[in-house]
Amino acid sequence: MKKELILRSGQEVAIRNLDHNNLEQIMDLQEKVIASLDVSSFLQPLSEEEFNFILNGSGSMIGAFHGERLIAFRAMLEPEIDEHHLGKDAGLRDVELPSVLYSEVTNVDPEYRGNSLQRILGELLMRNIDKSRHRYVFATVAPFNIASLKDKFALGMHIISLKKKYGNLLRYTLMKDLLADEETGTLAITVDMSDIMKQQSLLEDGWIGVGQEEVDGTWEVKFQKNK
Repeated sequence: MKKELILRSGQEVAIRNLDHNNLEQIMDLQEKVIASLDVSSFLQPLSEEEFNFILNGSGSMIGAFHGERLIAFRAMLEPEIDEHHLGKDAGLRDVELPSVLYSEVTNVDPEYRGNSLQRILGELLMRNIDKSRHRYVFATVAPFNIASLKDKFALGMHIISLKKKYGNLLRYTLMKDLLADEETGTLAITVDMSDIMKQQSLLEDGWIGVGQEEVDGTWEVKFQKNK
């Protein structure tokens, strides 16, 4: 993949596939992003081994370069099938699990934020998925990680569960069925994002989270359900 674009600042950026030659740049950028976070638990960083797993063919990674400097990257992962597989949160059958991709870590250099690089990289990765091999895309996001939730909703993903992951971290699980038509539920409700039990109850009752909005300084999650 090769694509050129102009940032809002007027800087030219090249987007291309990443490989093992970029691993040091990838790790350095991830460390820079972690150091800039106000809430470090929002990002579940990948190890060098995990990046190598993706770069060895178990997924895809693309990066944005300003000159020779890597300023953003985003990854899709073909996950191993184990007891923690996110497809199980959606009730997928075992035979469907190989058709799952994870929308993995996204890192954007703090100096280049505000240029929609996360969204651009996400749209490019989604557009290039081989739908003959993969049908479902999953991701996990921490409650109140507003930027990441906005990104996932913009890509057409919706919340299917809210539970503890990665040891003891509370996470939304979101998914997108690449072969399904976009559906709008006939029932709708909004819930305070801090009301974890209410959201969990709705999700267990078949509601899905489809968006978020700020109301009088409070973040709320929009849920929908068909009658």
